[in-house]
Amino acid sequence: MMRTEIPDAMSNLETWLSYLEQLHPTTIDLGLERVRTVAEHLDLLQPAPYVFTVAGTNGKGTTCRTLEMILLAANKRVGVYSSPHLVRFTERVRINNQESKEQDTVDAFVEIEKARGNVSLTYFEYATLAALYQFKQAQLDVVILEVGLGGRLDATNIIDADMAIITTIGIDHVEYLGNTRESIGREKAGIFKPNSIAIVGEPEIPSSIINVAKTVNCPIYVVNKDWSYQQIDDSLWQFISPLKQYDQLPIPNVPLANAATAIAALTYSSLSINQNQIIKGLEKTNLIGRFQIIQTSPIVIVDVAHNPHAANYLANQIKLLVKKQPTIGKIRFVIGMLKDKDIKSTLSLLNADEWYCASLYGERGCNAEVLKQYLQDNKVENITTFESVDNAYQKAMQDSKEDDIIVVCGSFYTVSAVLDKLGKCNHGY
Repeated sequence: MMRTEIPDAMSNLETWLSYLEQLHPTTIDLGLERVRTVAEHLDLLQPAPYVFTVAGTNGKGTTCRTLEMILLAANKRVGVYSSPHLVRFTERVRINNQESKEQDTVDAFVEIEKARGNVSLTYFEYATLAALYQFKQAQLDVVILEVGLGGRLDATNIIDADMAIITTIGIDHVEYLGNTRESIGREKAGIFKPNSIAIVGEPEIPSSIINVAKTVNCPIYVVNKDWSYQQIDDSLWQFISPLKQYDQLPIPNVPLANAATAIAALTYSSLSINQNQIIKGLEKTNLIGRFQIIQTSPIVIVDVAHNPHAANYLANQIKLLVKKQPTIGKIRFVIGMLKDKDIKSTLSLLNADEWYCASLYGERGCNAEVLKQYLQDNKVENITTFESVDNAYQKAMQDSKEDDIIVVCGSFYTVSAVLDKLGKCNHGY
């Protein structure tokens, strides 16, 4: 497409996305001036009466999902913006638990294109404005924004959230956020605002986060200090805070730490939520690509785990699953990763009988042979490399018996390749 060919309301979504991809010279261009200018022009800076913004290295998506399901159980009109998508761009926006329609996304793009004038926007900034536009049209009670990268300079931070949440702090995106937990914490705490409340689910909180909260005069409530949670048995847990205590809560299909962080945010918010609504929401909380079982014979699990924190959670979940199985065969890992991730540490936390390493393409994709070398450095055997995720997955399925477990993980790209092939991207909504 030539740069002069601007799509219109009759153009399909694919045409628009192709246009957006070549609009701005860089994929990531951190800074808020350009995107805020367009948002002001479209009156999008207050997309709903109450806004949550969620940052963190891991757990953003499942924390957003828990908030969403509990608020829906409380009969609130809720919009969620998350990224990246797994198969369809429209997954990035949910309104009242319904994925955005392609035409609604196109209509938003049309209005943004009119409003931006000569302002250059990245793909992510365009996507963020399109989400805010759709939320404003839907007249919602609550909007939940998942930060794309960092916090301080992320496009979502043009919105002054009522509640700012940080889930976890790990080493990731060092080229943009710095290579220490202190520097990364400082960037993520950039979502704290003078009139907001901050909730932090990271137990080893960097002092930079506390310092930012003090500087902007934002009240902050931290796990194991101001609120806590405790698992009672295999099926129940409790949430404890000076404001509210919730006992006999069902364990959801997302990490408990993230569910607890969501409940802490609701507890310290001005929104009225009761225990029955929390229970109802938790019972329905799941999220595509997060320890999602898509087949049972053999068991096939997809998980977007792509760093050590997420890999550790995945490994523990597999152990729990194995305990519940009457018989267990081999555990087979289909894995593809991006080369800018902590591959060595991530792989060291995972155990399998057979490894199927797949190359991912694009400038960030890691070659399968690199994964194989890291595994061999850890004295791992039974490794096969493949040119694509599809080939690796097909071979794992061919090799498997009914009582085997196949785990597809390492990246959103790896999981999306399998979900797309199987037509399994229905979110379980």
